[in-house]
Amino acid sequence: MGTKDIVIKLHNTKTRKKEVFEPIDASNVRMYVCGPTVYDRAHLGNARPVVVFDVLYRLLREVYGADHVTYARNFTDVDDKINARAAESGRPIGAITAETTQWFLYDMGELGALEPSHMPRATEYIPQMVAMIEDLIAKGHAYAAEGHVLFAVDSWKDRYGSLSGRSVDDMIAGARVEVAPYKKNPMDFVLWKPSNDDLPGWDSPWGRGRPGWHIECSAMSYELLGETFDIHGGGNDLMFPHHENEIAQSCCAHPEGDFARFWLHNEMLQVEGKKMSKSLGNFFTVRDLLDQGYPGEVIRLVFLQTHYRKPMDWTDKKAKEAEATLRKWRALTAGIERASSAAAAVLEALADDLNSAGAIAELHKLAAAGDAAGLLASAQMLGLLTDELGAWASAPSIDLSAFAEKLFETRQKAMESKDFSEVDRLKAAYVEAGLEVRMSKTGVELVPGAGFDPAKLEAL
Repeated sequence: MGTKDIVIKLHNTKTRKKEVFEPIDASNVRMYVCGPTVYDRAHLGNARPVVVFDVLYRLLREVYGADHVTYARNFTDVDDKINARAAESGRPIGAITAETTQWFLYDMGELGALEPSHMPRATEYIPQMVAMIEDLIAKGHAYAAEGHVLFAVDSWKDRYGSLSGRSVDDMIAGARVEVAPYKKNPMDFVLWKPSNDDLPGWDSPWGRGRPGWHIECSAMSYELLGETFDIHGGGNDLMFPHHENEIAQSCCAHPEGDFARFWLHNEMLQVEGKKMSKSLGNFFTVRDLLDQGYPGEVIRLVFLQTHYRKPMDWTDKKAKEAEATLRKWRALTAGIERASSAAAAVLEALADDLNSAGAIAELHKLAAAGDAAGLLASAQMLGLLTDELGAWASAPSIDLSAFAEKLFETRQKAMESKDFSEVDRLKAAYVEAGLEVRMSKTGVELVPGAGFDPAKLEAL
């Protein structure tokens, strides 16, 4: 079966059902994904949509050809969080956004994510946003008030809320909307707001100001992908209000278009079974995990083992298992020439609403069957077992038996002398090197963890 025979089915949030994906134009399949607001390191939750939609991007490239897929993911580089970070740090806004943008690209690269075709920055598209806002005012969908411009939800009331499945009245009752005297309806949202001299601002028909959050994605997706494109993706936390507002302003500005045909939303991430939060002490940036010695490839495999529409739980146990799996697969495929294409069963799993967990199960079957060439081609299609991500696994191996024997003998002596200081010192040094120490009456077992650094054992 060739890739042209693959039928992709995706769960469309807009229709709440799985549908056969047929692109508007098979020679230019277009996808837009909401990217980060660049004011700090990307946390583990930020990385999930990056990996999810990277896999979809890879699948689309496999089926339609790498030259026939256009993927845009934006950077929000004008935002009140960025302004606050600049005020508290005393650093220029441009320096903060430039630095954090590069951090994001590097960290996501460490997870094996391909760079999208377009990575627009909001500040590069201000004239297009102003033009779209002017158009919305002219068509009666927006109004200016006290230096602000607001989208008039009542002008779109019959369809507003269709993505999230809520009525305007329900949303008013349940939402924390900003109450402002210049709003005609509490649900009206900001397209443009005034800036004082201390804040970033651009000239506009409504005075010096800056865009609201939602308008940027509508303006940039229109410029890069057109009035109708195939797929819009993001985390399900963006469904309301961000994506709902995008639909409203885009369809009102370009009523002849459909905006996005398919909407895909990934579920949120947990850590050790709990919601990630700083108050619980389980908040990690991607850089935190990389610095702790978790290879990016290991993080990616942990992500892929859960379907994108299910909550994903990051655990240390999963990371250790993923590392062991990858070591085994890399040993099996070392020096092997990859097959000409990914295995049909792997592609079929992915084509079924991006079932990455099913695809990983198929990789295990290929490994069990000894099909190293098929395993390598299929894993690389998923962004695993690539040369770029392999440095961690090709680190020099070390025989741990002598170290285990040394600790065991030291412990035996300590049992007689009752002085365990040397045992504690050795054990602490092994743990510091990234080894898990398992001691029993019969011996010592040393198990390398995700952050194992053999160089730290050399001094011992």
